[in-house]
Formats: sequence, structure tokens, C-alpha cells
Amino acid sequence: MQITIYHNPKCGTSRNVLAAIREAGHEPAIIEYLKTPPTRDTLEDLVARAGEGARGLLRAKEPLVQDLGLDAADVSDDAIIDAMVAHPILLNRPIVVSPRGVKLCRPKELVADLL
Repeated sequence: MQITIYHNPKCGTSRNVLAAIREAGHEPAIIEYLKTPPTRDTLEDLVARAGEGARGLLRAKEPLVQDLGLDAADVSDDAIIDAMVAHPILLNRPIVVSPRGVKLCRPKELVADLL
């Protein structure tokens, strides 16, 4: 099974999800999204497949969300995706992609549905 994780090694939840994937017997493709940011097309695909809209993958705790006004209820998915492309730190993590779907795995237990 091919699994991809959009990973930040400084994040405890991201490290725990990576460990859970490996404990389940899989070696995922690891994309450190701060070093190799996803393209707009990739983000649009992740948002569509996760099924929660762009806001569902937005790291709401990031101060830049407020600075850019992305916390306003009327901000479109396109505007959020544009901001994520420009500032990859806005992408929440870890996002896991498997043949079973795409999911923001916070809390880490959510990864079980994808394995």
C-alpha cells in the first residue's frame, strides 16, 4: 500500500503518526512540506479528497492566520489555498494520503482509518 505523509519533523503529532504508519508495517513517502511545499494543484487535490474544505487543512493556531485575515468566516477556499501556497506553515499536519483516503491525522489515532 502506497502511503504519503505531509510531515513536519518538529511536530510531535506528526512524528507519532509517522511512527504509527511504520508500526503498521508501511514505509511511507515522506514530504517535509516546509522544505518541499505542495503545489497549488496538489493542495486543491488534497482539499478535495479530504472533504473538509481548505479550512479543514488550515493550521488555525498559526499566528499568520489572523495576520492574513484567514480566520474570517467569509474567506474562500481559493484564498486559503493561495495563502497556503505562499506560506506553507499554514498547512496543518500531518496529512496522510493512502488508497483509503486523505485525512488530517490530528489526533494521531485518526491514521488507523487509512491503514
